[in-house]
Amino acid sequence: MGAVTAGTRAQVSPFTAFDRASWRALAAGGELPLDDADVRALATLGDRIDLDEVATVYLPLARLLHLHVTASRRLWAAQTQFLGARTEKVPFVIAVAGSVAVGKSTTARLLQALLAAAPDTPRVDLVTTDGFLLPNAVLESRGLLGRKGFPESYDRRALLRFMADVKSGKPAVSAPLYSHSSYDVLPGERQVVDSPDVLVLEGLNVLQAGGRGDGRVPEVFLSDFFDFSVYVDATEHDISQWYVERFLALRRTAFQDTSAYFHRFADLTDEEATTTARGIWTAVNEPNLRLNIAPSRSRARLVLQKAADHSVRRVLLRKL
Repeated sequence: MGAVTAGTRAQVSPFTAFDRASWRALAAGGELPLDDADVRALATLGDRIDLDEVATVYLPLARLLHLHVTASRRLWAAQTQFLGARTEKVPFVIAVAGSVAVGKSTTARLLQALLAAAPDTPRVDLVTTDGFLLPNAVLESRGLLGRKGFPESYDRRALLRFMADVKSGKPAVSAPLYSHSSYDVLPGERQVVDSPDVLVLEGLNVLQAGGRGDGRVPEVFLSDFFDFSVYVDATEHDISQWYVERFLALRRTAFQDTSAYFHRFADLTDEEATTTARGIWTAVNEPNLRLNIAPSRSRARLVLQKAADHSVRRVLLRKL
């Protein structure tokens, strides 16, 4: 089965669907610039991936993105000539969205590595929106600590300013850093983004286009600054299971650090840890996925649909 374009009214879709074989064929003959050790280093905890998956899914995606980057540069050059004025070349911005535990961090890291291997895009930066979360003290004072990851838990103005500066060609733009160990923004620590060729922005709600919570619709959305967007998708059942599995793995690793925010969970039994993880999922991650994250899926340029074993079973590419 190859690319499928719906032909009946019930099947009308803005996307063209590719199965694994037809998608992999798009990068036939392409050289994979990563080895097993590279893939293991790039994969996040609990996200099972190997070289074959990278060759099947991510290499074709990287080649497609490279075509978009090249076309964007040509358009910039033609527009500059047409306007008769020198304008700064700005980074090509790729957004990667999806639920907690779905594997979007692995996707973002793989895209960064694969795109950086191309000779004409050597500088590829990766920024996560975690750094733009409001500090825990602020969230607690606003009664939002239990809604961490929801749109209102971010400093959205700062995130918009960051992207506006990046896309205006401003050099040395900085973003705050976040620690998953301390579960908080790191005071005074910043990541500098200095005019890269490509910027990958990874986050839960980056494709959202809803209101601000006060009933008003913002004039500018974060997605207005994106050149391409990827949504990492899976069934809610699978994602919740992956979340529980990751929680159990963290209990045996990162939670053992006495300075870790979640160290209090380190001594839980398997049964207790599973119950705790499911409780957190039901209270926080599930409603965020249903209300904010999943509804933004249709706004992506490309959707990676995962199976229960973490492999991508189908790719949906928005029709031009």
